Amino acid sequence: MKKIIATMTVCLVLFSCSTQKSSDEKPPLYEILKQEEQGGANFRFFEIVTEQKEFKMLLNDKDLKRKINPSDINTCNFLLLNMGEKNSGGYSFSVENIEETENDIIITIKENGPKGIATTMMTYPLSIVKINSKKNIIIK
Repeated sequence: MKKIIATMTVCLVLFSCSTQKSSDEKPPLYEILKQEEQGGANFRFFEIVTEQKEFKMLLNDKDLKRKINPSDINTCNFLLLNMGEKNSGGYSFSVENIEETENDIIITIKENGPKGIATTMMTYPLSIVKINSKKNIIIK
């Protein structure tokens, strides 16, 4: 009888603990949605997606369809980071630092070069970053 009561107590304690996330939790400040060696432009530029038709291009991308939804344009900013034409593979972007102030999001981007042996072909590195805020974006 004691074993049954002890087992029921343990089960009650285990099943009463919740693993669900609280609805008050904020999403991370940023997320790298896409990072590729091909697909970028011939020239280097950083762009903040602001227009509806630019956002629709993101929604139509086969890789991004699962990662963003149409309501994100009202709550998030999206950065397109193009490194331009490179003569080998192995190039990428990384977020060095991101800081949220009262009015701005300050993001420091680092361009990474190849480490070790890389493919010898023209590449066009591209990254797309989702910022979970509509504050003004400052890119460093």
